[in-house]
Amino acid sequence: MRAVSKQAGFTLIEVLVALAIIAVAMAAAVRVAGLMTQSNGLLRDKSLALLAAQSRLAELRLEGRLPSGLKSVDCDQGRLQLRCEQAIGAATAPGLLRVSVQVRERSREAPPLARLETLVSRPQVPRQ
Repeated sequence: MRAVSKQAGFTLIEVLVALAIIAVAMAAAVRVAGLMTQSNGLLRDKSLALLAAQSRLAELRLEGRLPSGLKSVDCDQGRLQLRCEQAIGAATAPGLLRVSVQVRERSREAPPLARLETLVSRPQVPRQ
């Protein structure tokens, strides 16, 4: 009779199944990391766009005159090239103007990164 030897270890199938499970888990982790990086960049751009909108609104208030109509001005923030689109018009309440500022990327037509709307009292015209 022949002696039967028992060897401890894994079969080739078991090793391949384990490697496949690890590969699927790694692929999911890489995808999640990529999505987090992408959403972090978009959040940064939206935050900078909101700062640009707030700055444009402050500039309008400091100028002291609010001409009705539409106007578009460049309002870059660091490396981010932005365009501020302002709309000034009459509000429903007397003595107030509705001011709206939208901020978009200059390089492409995309939805606005930020939008601010507020009511501002009409500037007083000096009497002569």
